[in-house]
Amino acid sequence: MNISPKGIDLIKSFEGLQLKAYRDSVGVLTIGYGWTQPVDGKPLRDGMVIDKPTAERLLKTGVVKYEDAVNKLVKVKITQGQFDALVSFAYNLGTRSLSTSTLLQKLNAGDSAGAADEFPKWNKAGGKILPGLVRRREAERTLFLS
Repeated sequence: MNISPKGIDLIKSFEGLQLKAYRDSVGVLTIGYGWTQPVDGKPLRDGMVIDKPTAERLLKTGVVKYEDAVNKLVKVKITQGQFDALVSFAYNLGTRSLSTSTLLQKLNAGDSAGAADEFPKWNKAGGKILPGLVRRREAERTLFLS
């Protein structure tokens, strides 16, 4: 499966667009739509600036890694909404978080309702509950259940 425009919009709405590099809530250098990797082979650095087409390209190419991970990790048939929610989750938290999660275990065991109830538990960064993560997990859960 591939992420839908609805899934991309969800990621964009929570990551926001920042054309100048900044430190996220836990100090990770970030640019564009939550991008933390090198940009066109150049290491991300404080003060780096990109344009909107570059941010769009980074998101579009970067999300493929998370689509691939969800496609490999999920062993049951899922809906487009479930797929989109899982890609957003993995984009934000990383594939390792998804791969080791109770959310994935429950989903692969056929308990999609139980899996949906795991989203809200992933609301912390640096050990603190963040309102933005509470909202994101609820939006992902809603999309997962749609």
